[in-house]
Amino acid sequence: MRQFLAALAAVAAFGLSAATAGAEDKIKVGVLISLSEHGAVTGGMIRDGFQLAGQQLGGKLGGREVEVIVQDDEIKPEVAVGKANALVKRDQVDFVVGTVFSNMLNAIMKPVTDAGVFLISPNAGPSNFAGKDCNPNFFVTSYQNDQVHEVMGKYAQDNGLKKVFLIAPNYRAGTDALTGFRRYFKGEIADEIYVPLGTLDFSAELSRIAAARPDAIFVFLPGGMGINFVKQFRQAGLADKIQFLSAFTVDEATLPAQKDAAVGFYGGSNWAPDLDTPQNKQFVATYEKAYGRVPASYAFEAYDAALLIDGALKLTHGSTADKDAMRAALKQATFTSLRGNFRFNNNHFPIQDFYLVKVGTRADGNYQTEIVKKVFSDFGDSYAAECAMK
Repeated sequence: MRQFLAALAAVAAFGLSAATAGAEDKIKVGVLISLSEHGAVTGGMIRDGFQLAGQQLGGKLGGREVEVIVQDDEIKPEVAVGKANALVKRDQVDFVVGTVFSNMLNAIMKPVTDAGVFLISPNAGPSNFAGKDCNPNFFVTSYQNDQVHEVMGKYAQDNGLKKVFLIAPNYRAGTDALTGFRRYFKGEIADEIYVPLGTLDFSAELSRIAAARPDAIFVFLPGGMGINFVKQFRQAGLADKIQFLSAFTVDEATLPAQKDAAVGFYGGSNWAPDLDTPQNKQFVATYEKAYGRVPASYAFEAYDAALLIDGALKLTHGSTADKDAMRAALKQATFTSLRGNFRFNNNHFPIQDFYLVKVGTRADGNYQTEIVKKVFSDFGDSYAAECAMK
């Protein structure tokens, strides 16, 4: 029932009704995201950001009516593959927007792109698809996984931290995260732990952190994992002794649950709610009014994914028949991103700015990440040179 209501809400956001959803003259977009368990909040923000863009575009993309089909991958690769196949074969979508997690993206890449359908990731950006496995039908509106972690590695290096403890989940994005951090941090790694995806009890890991006595920890634990880790880290009394550096561990998806436990903790990002662009200010205000919460980067990147499709379709006069023309139109990225200027690299990953952010409390009592300083400008990922596309 939740999945049905999510799909219906997405259709309604684009000004359609269930009775007219099957019309052949509509652009079809499949949104394949995690709406279950520890991925529910993140996936919900992606859905909501995409819907909000649709509403502001008058229920159309490139001047054409739109049918949006939302599917939950349930954070299971086999489910993701089945639903991706249904979207491209049964529903015959023109675009698939997804996923939240990199292992889900690895699962759906081949069935979607082999079908000639354009796959746009509003979050996951695994290193293999940025490099040797880059794909002409795959575009990313977020980042390559390593990059936000590279922000924190550079911050740690530039600020003279000598000894850092690393922790991440044991899947592709986790290994990319720690690889990215180590690319810029040249000090001592006190220890490096990979925990099972979905871990919620970190008592053993916190004991190892306390025993190692590092200057800082670097943590990539998204969703519910990050909520529990931050609370347990603070409760263990470690926050006053060890600097907390992270990515996707303290953000607008987790802060409503972490609250004061996360205040003062640092993160790396390509965006924050207080980013000073006119488009972003309007987006944040509208999103908060519509959904009653502060948006995270997942929402803005999904919003940008809708704008990307809209801009590309305007260049092709609404036609998706010529795949080469559509691919060229997508690569031009003729829209104003909420992040400000960006462009696609040869591997279809963004070249963009990245920031050090810090958790703060707003005047209204809500929590958000706030920009401290820019760390990288016009920053491309480290794998683009391995991509054969030009």
